[in-house]
Amino acid sequence: MICGERVRLRHTEKEDLPLFVEWLNDPDVRRGLMLHLPLSIAEEQQWFENMLASPQDERPLVIETQNDDGWRMIGNCSFNNLDWRNRNAELGIFIGDKSSWDRGYGTEVMRLLVKHGFTTLNLHLIYLRVYENNHRAIRAYEKAGFVEEGRLRQMIYQDGQYLDVIWMSVLRTEWQENEK
Repeated sequence: MICGERVRLRHTEKEDLPLFVEWLNDPDVRRGLMLHLPLSIAEEQQWFENMLASPQDERPLVIETQNDDGWRMIGNCSFNNLDWRNRNAELGIFIGDKSSWDRGYGTEVMRLLVKHGFTTLNLHLIYLRVYENNHRAIRAYEKAGFVEEGRLRQMIYQDGQYLDVIWMSVLRTEWQENEK
């Protein structure tokens, strides 16, 4: 597990799938993701089987927080598109439990993942994509050291409007400087 002050990251289990489906079928949660249609449990089970065949470093991690009853799942995160030759990867995250929004968990998870990416996976660059209207996520990414690299203008159509997709990244040297 990867542990922070208030969160921990663990591997995904089959028992997690019903909650993932519940979250991913919530339009508020799905709005910030690259998904536009609801999912079935069968589709999520197929995703899980495919995920188990992927490299371990690219498997999603469950985000958990501790409460009086123990650990509670609130979302997931992962490194994707790992490019070992060029030492870079894309980062993805979602907090599905809306009661956990605006509590700083996303920022803490991003900081943990960036540290893991640079110190354990030996990456040089970590990047991500975010919709221009996802202000909560953009703030969390900036707090974790990400800077805007560019935009794909009006690339996504959502809720009757076209949105820019913002590319953000952080270099190992930038992260090291911020850690001092």
